[in-house]
Amino acid sequence: MACVLAGALAAAAHAAQDFNACLQFFALAQPPQVRLLPDNRALCFDAFAVLHSGQSKTPVYVAEVLSRESVANAHEKRSNFFYADARLPAAERAQLEDYAASGYDRGHMAPAADMTTPQAMEQSFSLANMVPQAPEHNRGAWATSVEQATRKFAARAEGRVYVITGPVFVPDIARSASIGAGQVHVPAYLFKLVYDEASNRAWAHWQANADATRGSKPITYAELVLRTGIVFLPGVNPLD
Repeated sequence: MACVLAGALAAAAHAAQDFNACLQFFALAQPPQVRLLPDNRALCFDAFAVLHSGQSKTPVYVAEVLSRESVANAHEKRSNFFYADARLPAAERAQLEDYAASGYDRGHMAPAADMTTPQAMEQSFSLANMVPQAPEHNRGAWATSVEQATRKFAARAEGRVYVITGPVFVPDIARSASIGAGQVHVPAYLFKLVYDEASNRAWAHWQANADATRGSKPITYAELVLRTGIVFLPGVNPLD
């Protein structure tokens, strides 16, 4: 029985991280190495990939690729049509009602401003791409010192810039605050990893999910791995 259960969990973990249809969003076509749970599910979108947690009802991480060309072409009008992602089981996904009157924004992990087609723009409003984010942080320090700064860098880069964004729950998901009847968990921190393939350099923005947060100096890739326990760039040894 134990062997059957172990096999089932292993199969679930394998299926959960099946990004075969969107490996282009990962450096060396290798998704991050993370301890997978049965309710972690891989979702491919036109312009990004999500590893989703059915426990937190948010992403574990969201991966995308930016370049000079993509930034130059990212001029789509915001759709602002948020929706629950029907590809996820009902018990594992956030609903619009969970965010209503919660005091938190539906914070994009792959920003709407990065999208280059109408369909990609629409997909970016999936709640699978969202976390509960403090409003002043979402519209202030995160938007300017992280999202805009990343686009500005990509607009000058010589090649592909791999970006991985996600939440951090303290002390863990189960003991973190949540919103709504569906208990969508609220991260204490957000990170955005930036890897410039041409120069083999990587750094990460790390900010508290709070209205009082201001811009801060990025941390090293090694420090991000240490804080999260996730190897985001397997097979890559980026320079600091």
